[in-house]
Amino acid sequence: MAAPRILIIGAGPMGLAAAYYAARAGYSVEVLEAGDRPGGMAAHFDFDGLSLERFYHFCCRSDVDTLQLMSDLGMTRPMNWVETRMGYFVDGKLYRFGDPVSLLLFPKLGPVEKVRYGLMAFWSTRRSDWAKLDRISARDWFIGWCGKRVYDKLWRPLFQLKFFEHADRVSAAWVWQRIKRLGNSRKSIFQEELGYIEGGTQSLVDALVRAIEALGGTLRLNAPARHILVEDDAVCGVETADGDVRAADIVISTAPLPYVPDLLARTAPDLAGAYAGFDNVGVVCVIHKLKRRVSANFWVNISDPAIEIPGFVEFSNLRPTGDVIVYVPYYMPAVHPKFAWTDADLADESFAYLQRVNPALTPDDRIASHVGRLRYAQPVCDVGFAARIPDPRTPVSGLYVADTSFYYPEDRGVSESIRFARALVANLGAPG
Repeated sequence: MAAPRILIIGAGPMGLAAAYYAARAGYSVEVLEAGDRPGGMAAHFDFDGLSLERFYHFCCRSDVDTLQLMSDLGMTRPMNWVETRMGYFVDGKLYRFGDPVSLLLFPKLGPVEKVRYGLMAFWSTRRSDWAKLDRISARDWFIGWCGKRVYDKLWRPLFQLKFFEHADRVSAAWVWQRIKRLGNSRKSIFQEELGYIEGGTQSLVDALVRAIEALGGTLRLNAPARHILVEDDAVCGVETADGDVRAADIVISTAPLPYVPDLLARTAPDLAGAYAGFDNVGVVCVIHKLKRRVSANFWVNISDPAIEIPGFVEFSNLRPTGDVIVYVPYYMPAVHPKFAWTDADLADESFAYLQRVNPALTPDDRIASHVGRLRYAQPVCDVGFAARIPDPRTPVSGLYVADTSFYYPEDRGVSESIRFARALVANLGAPG
């Protein structure tokens, strides 16, 4: 008997991990990817001679699923752990932030506010039950812990510049999990420690693709799915944008949920409605290659009325890249006017922001710039989101639908994608 055929929509980390685990379990696997390369947000590109992630990635000490998969794949390139720092640019000045000493020295908070902020951060790293946090907004949670003035000064600008009209709806559980993950990736309470894969995330993507193909699976690039095909309440395949029909016994969609209603509209219109109303914010990510550092920090949060970004990531302070590499992400809805700005205008504005943080930067320090866009990059996990997440196993026999929002309260991440994909394939059972 031939092995059951699985079609996986999307070759991001979750799609590739699902393909690997399914092929290893004995399924016949094919992955359909709309883009010209595997990896999704973790994919690399050639940036002026440097192989670099299109959107920055890092690892935390808790990312055990990434480490286990690297071992399973026989990857000899190690995970490298680096002591990193965080900064906060507030009202025209850069401050060190993110550890007890920097909190005590931070001049923008009063003594009582510092104690409350420190207690919130400490308790977040120890907390495991998040059910109550799912029922309140991040705004109310921060104000409850630290007071409205602290929220307005440090957190409200970040939320408004990342989630816009959704800012007051974001779940406290989602924010808490981010604080916990980073807070627990430390050598001590005084020192943060983050990791990167030798050769970048592309090393893991390449190893996954090789393993999938070695197990008999196939990867089709430039093959966007147009319709998920359903007959008699059972999935039977996928039609791609060029009209090619790929038969399947099981279909796993890992595309962002806003794409799913259109995939189902023709053959399963009743089910399509279940995936409407899931908001997702886009991103325009500007990457600069520079001759000199902006700061000594891996990341810098920004709360400054003259700067319309929530922060930047100085990636070369984590992974050695030769020249300085700085990611400047503009999170915004795809309908926002800046989403349609030219690459040159976005690069110029974002570099001017970096100059405000470090006035010593000059135009001569800018070697190259690159701009990447994604229409759907950040799911909006609002209050009560846990109850809204559909079961990945749909009412259509053989059809599974999930995206990065299904990791809630955890945020998008390679390790979370691997863990979810492994569990999803395990629930399929053995083929046959």
